Amino acid sequence: MNENIAGIRKDYSLLSLDEANIAANAIEQFTRWWNDALQSETEEVNAMTLSTATKDGKPSARIVLLKDYDEKGFVFFTNYKSHKGRELAENPYAALTFFWKKMERQVRIEGMTDKVSDAESNAYFISRPEGSRIGAWASPQSAIIENRAILESNMAHYTNEFKNSIPRPPHWGGYRVMPLKIEFWQGRSNRLHDRILYTKTNEGSWKAERLAP
Repeated sequence: MNENIAGIRKDYSLLSLDEANIAANAIEQFTRWWNDALQSETEEVNAMTLSTATKDGKPSARIVLLKDYDEKGFVFFTNYKSHKGRELAENPYAALTFFWKKMERQVRIEGMTDKVSDAESNAYFISRPEGSRIGAWASPQSAIIENRAILESNMAHYTNEFKNSIPRPPHWGGYRVMPLKIEFWQGRSNRLHDRILYTKTNEGSWKAERLAP
C-alpha cells in the first residue's frame, strides 16, 4: 500500500444533519443546501458528476454543469450523440453527485432521465456565449478525431456559415434527471457521517430515513 496515498485523510467537523431540522420535501432540502453552497462561495457550485451506464450495466462518469432544477428534476445540456447521450438512449437511469467541499457536504441523486422540451433547449442555447453556440456545431462530441486542427477548421466553417444567427443543432439539447432518491451526506468526525435518504413514494411524496455511514 502506498502510505503517501493511504495516509491522506481529513476529519469533518463543521456541521451536522438532524432529522428534526430537515425539510419534508427533498427538493426543498436541496434548495436549503444549494443556497448554503452559494453563500459559501464554492467554486463551480453547479459542477456535478453524471453517472450513466450501458444497457448491460457498464458504468461511466464525468463532470457536467447543473443549469436548472425544480420539482420535476435536475437539468443539464449536452450533445445527444455524445458518449453519455448514447448511454442514456440505451439506459435512461442515471445518477448525479454534488460535492461541496467548503460545507463538507455531498448530495447523491438517482432517477430516470428524459430530454427537456425543444423550447427549454432553445431558451438555454440562446443564452450561451456565441463561441459556445458555434462550438456545439463544431465538435462531434466523443467521436475520435485526427487532431485539434479539425475542431479549429469546423469553428471557422460554422462561424462563417452562421454570421447572422446561430440555430441550435438538432443533436444538442437538455436532459432532466427526475429524482427517485436523493441522499444528503454531511461529513462528521471519526467517519460517523450523517446520511439522510429521501425516497419518492408511489403517491409522489418523499420518505426520509437515516442511513448508517
